[in-house]
Amino acid sequence: MIKNDLFLKALAGETVSRPPVWMMRQAGRYLPDFMKLKAKYDFFTRCQTPELATEITVMPIKQIGPDAAILFSDILVVLQAMNIEVEMKPNVGPWIPKPIRTKADLDQVIVPYAEDALGYVLDAVKMTKQELNNEVPLIGFAGSPWTLLCYAVQGQGSKTFDKAKEFCFKEPLLAHELLQKITDTTIDYLKAKAASGVNALQIFDSWGGLLSPEDYNTFSWPYIQQIVTAVKDLCPVIVFGKGCWFALQDMSRSGASALGVDWTCSARNARYLSGGNITLQGNYDPHQLMSPIPKIKSDVKKMIDAFGKDKYIVNLGHGILPNIPVSHAQAFVDAVKEYGS
Repeated sequence: MIKNDLFLKALAGETVSRPPVWMMRQAGRYLPDFMKLKAKYDFFTRCQTPELATEITVMPIKQIGPDAAILFSDILVVLQAMNIEVEMKPNVGPWIPKPIRTKADLDQVIVPYAEDALGYVLDAVKMTKQELNNEVPLIGFAGSPWTLLCYAVQGQGSKTFDKAKEFCFKEPLLAHELLQKITDTTIDYLKAKAASGVNALQIFDSWGGLLSPEDYNTFSWPYIQQIVTAVKDLCPVIVFGKGCWFALQDMSRSGASALGVDWTCSARNARYLSGGNITLQGNYDPHQLMSPIPKIKSDVKKMIDAFGKDKYIVNLGHGILPNIPVSHAQAFVDAVKEYGS
């Protein structure tokens, strides 16, 4: 039995004394101890070494005390497993030397067996579960097929992913073939993560908001729905689509246990658009963690009041930024723990 099961209770829609709290990207770059490891080991070495991934995952649990851990990894390991080379370039970020642009490129993309190609992630799950010792739940995750297509086709990060969108509109059959390959790989990967012991799964659609509602229903949502349907009976699923407020109604009917909301959608609108019955997660603007600590604490209380303490998981509206002082992240977590006391 997990000692602190607030997060799992909130996912199940149960009444809680206070909402649970965790932060996207909490295992990482704002923590000085993480930066020491970053100076020693390159990015994918950290992802691919279970001992390092475990140490990084557990670090924030020990240091700031959120109610759930999220495995340190990256959404792009799925592309690597699919025979798409991915590098992490200094001052550039993700870099795909040979982007997928043609049928010949696509023919080189495989649907691997997750246990073989991503066994190091599964080892990290098992090792982390041992290290957590049932203190808090562990979240596993994957990127949405659309978000992974964006990187695979664009070849690097982008604010617009113009080449990825162009590919979808010019070569829709190839786009759907790539999206299905990513979907099949992701389903196998998340099933393996569930079997390895994660307590919940989150799907990140980081670039879904770049699509119109109609295009979202063509190139993103149907593939997320396939994933949710395939894994929802194994463990609870959270769907987080950045900028995807327009899809909250469809998402709420998907079988997911919770929906992530970014800071561009108010608590009131999120409850209305999602039908008012599903657990919501979010939606504090990560930049607001630069505010003075009393302001952070006051903001968090207002945010919980707006969403309501039940069927709600306190989180940021996107990943924590590298320049946030640890004391401010701590204040965010503490404010939730102090709620109602």
